[in-house]
Amino acid sequence: MSKRERVLSGMRPSGRLHLGNLAGALQNWIALQRDYDCFFFIADWHALTTDYAETADLQANIREMAADMLAAGLDPERSTIFVQSRVPEHAELHLLFSMITPEPWLKRVPTYEEQQEANPNKDLSTYGFLGYPVLQAADILIYKANYVPVGQDQLPHIELTREIARRFNNFYGPVFPEPGAKVTDVPRVRGTDGEKMSKSRDNCIYLAESPAEVTAKVRPMVTDPARKRRSDPGDPEKCPVYDLHKVFTPIGVREQTIIPGCTRALFGCLDCKDVLLQHMLPILTPIREKREELIARPAQIAEVLNDGSARARAVAAATLKEAREAMHLL
Repeated sequence: MSKRERVLSGMRPSGRLHLGNLAGALQNWIALQRDYDCFFFIADWHALTTDYAETADLQANIREMAADMLAAGLDPERSTIFVQSRVPEHAELHLLFSMITPEPWLKRVPTYEEQQEANPNKDLSTYGFLGYPVLQAADILIYKANYVPVGQDQLPHIELTREIARRFNNFYGPVFPEPGAKVTDVPRVRGTDGEKMSKSRDNCIYLAESPAEVTAKVRPMVTDPARKRRSDPGDPEKCPVYDLHKVFTPIGVREQTIIPGCTRALFGCLDCKDVLLQHMLPILTPIREKREELIARPAQIAEVLNDGSARARAVAAATLKEAREAMHLL
């Protein structure tokens, strides 16, 4: 067994991944797998908490997401990459945790009301939606993860996981370590319309898109509204295009070219976008090409997910056995 500290994270399968997913999660995961024992999963059960009525595309979405993850640089030789529902031990531990988790703990999680407000056309008054933080806790604790990489907005979920682990250990003895949050500085990535990049807004740039498609989306992107004319100075921090410069353009180029070019109106927004494309396309093109190879070989994707799910299940089964023994269920 690896002596390295363990990291766990997951992502809901919603189909093809976009630049917000790359900057917000994948690039961090790829860096972590060098130094940690990493478990990364496709959270298909979590997808049901809000999209339980729309499951026809779920398997296709899993394949698309897996292709993007592998093409971007996740290495199945260094990370365990798996599908949540193929490790049923998650569900049993979720059940056991649900028996000891007070209902008020769930309702105080900020995303409980935030998600309901963000999805007014969906009925989220379900037990599964209320209890999904308990399933998250099971996802984390069944692997005894040392760290969970999250943004600041997800810290309440990690604290709830720690509280559930603490409550279980107080009742039944020390089984679960309390995981720490590995807080990541998630870059802000706005979409082509200047709002948060989101599939629901149809403002995404996808990893699967060709250079021509990416260029066609970048060139008309919304920029700093203060730059109505080429001679108007702008503020890069107010410009969605500069969000992407932070992800793809080296800091030296940003400081020496992009910032003075914008703030002193030395060039126009199209010039700025062309510099972005010069740095973005060489990074995205290999990802797209590898992705196309994977999509053409679905058996290879299936093999990675099958092997990863089997490895994950072996670890999960051992932890669940400990929990059942502690609760006198064996």
